[in-house]
Amino acid sequence: MNTTAILIEQVSSPRAKILFLGYSREQTSLIDDLVSKKCEVWHTDEKIQSTVGYDLVISYGYRHILKKEIIESSKAPIVNLHISYLPWNRGAHPNFWSFYECTPSGVSIHLIDEGVDTGAIIYQRYVNFDKEEDTFSKTYKKLIVEIEKLFRDNIDELISKKFIATPQRRKGSYHSVANLPKEFIGWDTVIKEEVVRLDSILNKK
Repeated sequence: MNTTAILIEQVSSPRAKILFLGYSREQTSLIDDLVSKKCEVWHTDEKIQSTVGYDLVISYGYRHILKKEIIESSKAPIVNLHISYLPWNRGAHPNFWSFYECTPSGVSIHLIDEGVDTGAIIYQRYVNFDKEEDTFSKTYKKLIVEIEKLFRDNIDELISKKFIATPQRRKGSYHSVANLPKEFIGWDTVIKEEVVRLDSILNKK
């Protein structure tokens, strides 16, 4: 087992041993969903050195990039939850870029490979927003709800590793943290108004 991980709850005769990277039990209920499925869940948000001893690794809200040697040596599938419709908007702030660049909004669960959000896709779905979901903050919350729903809808297949992963098609897009425009006012702005405002500023440069 990885020395930085903490056992969430003791489970007798566990169905699977899972390493959950990123969000804690207080930040997401997916950990409790896995425990309710008789999984032994270990959690950490720190950098890991190995996945030895686990049947499945889940990354959700994890802030570290896994080393190549960890990915290549892992006998357990390493799965990531990402709030974009891959291959569009890999990397940081996908919700902002889907609106600013007029690319699809959605959520994806994919395998982790050496790239950033470039691994084969296991599940994904488009996400549409209601009229009242008109700010970046509101649409972000909707995407979080949808990615967790996508996970729950397929939780048994993920635990049993009976899923099929399909390589990503098309070039898509990628953005780093530094790509977010410095002129961006903030996440509570109305999307349509802020996109127009940014266009008027950035297109003059």
